[in-house]
Amino acid sequence: MSAPGRAWFECASLLTHEELVVVGDALVGPDGPATADDLRRAIVAGARSAHAARIALDRVRSGVESPMETRFRLTVVDAGFPEPEVNVDVSDDSGTFLGRVDLAWPRLRIGLEYDGDHHRDRPTFQHDRRRSNGFSVNGWILIHATAADASRPAVLLERLRQAFVQRRLEDRSGR
Repeated sequence: MSAPGRAWFECASLLTHEELVVVGDALVGPDGPATADDLRRAIVAGARSAHAARIALDRVRSGVESPMETRFRLTVVDAGFPEPEVNVDVSDDSGTFLGRVDLAWPRLRIGLEYDGDHHRDRPTFQHDRRRSNGFSVNGWILIHATAADASRPAVLLERLRQAFVQRRLEDRSGR
């Protein structure tokens, strides 16, 4: 049985770039069994998949809590947006915790949230709406994504672009 880093490298010839980054994020995530250094050490120089592994490793981030967070992070970066921070704890101006944002550009107060199927039950929906209201009244723009946006991200990316434009306009007007 291979160690986690070695197993990740062994997958480099079998998985797509995105899949390899997803697995890497999971391995170095909050409860993951490896570090980015473990993955780096597992790359065998000169191996057929070494180049692909190195490229994927450059995009692996610790702190990611789900495969969809990774997929959306890669999607927005590949679309030309600055790389977001992952799982950012947000508080209001008085220090009251508002929630954790999956992907965020904190300086701009823009967040991207992935709403998985578990968001369909009534208590979760009500909690999420209450939480979103807290972000809104504290000047955050939250863009919500679903699984459908992963395969067809054009509308999501347009909403994100609009959020960035809105923040640039606010900066120019001195808000």
